[in-house]
Amino acid sequence: MNRILLMKNTVTIFLVSIFLLSINNNVYGAIGGYSVNLANNEWEALVDTQVQIAADLTNNQNRAQPFAYLVQIQNEDGVTVSLSWITGSLEPGQFMNPSQSWTPTNPGKYTAQIFVWESVDNPDALSVPLTIKINVVETRNT
Repeated sequence: MNRILLMKNTVTIFLVSIFLLSINNNVYGAIGGYSVNLANNEWEALVDTQVQIAADLTNNQNRAQPFAYLVQIQNEDGVTVSLSWITGSLEPGQFMNPSQSWTPTNPGKYTAQIFVWESVDNPDALSVPLTIKINVVETRNT
């Protein structure tokens, strides 16, 4: 289940992803007490508010699995404005909730792409990539 939550001035987007299986795309949201529904596959965030993009990862294999969790943010012109990653290893049946942060400084339409690879140097996909549309605004209409 995808969800978006506020923790102090931080918006967190959670995504469900299972290694070697499909991604569940059920979504709902809440930002600072303001309910947000995913409309037209697009989240809304505020300028200068930190966004945490997190995924639930589970190793459903019977062996340890090294991984790299990458988050790429592109603006509406396709220019990458943020690229970050973490690496680790999951034991069989182990669950992890990695996240990467991004603080948008300009309003506009952005695309977050989430990749789970074997490693940063070995882009063999361990799950299908996930794409999230984010509309960054100066202020929120109430």
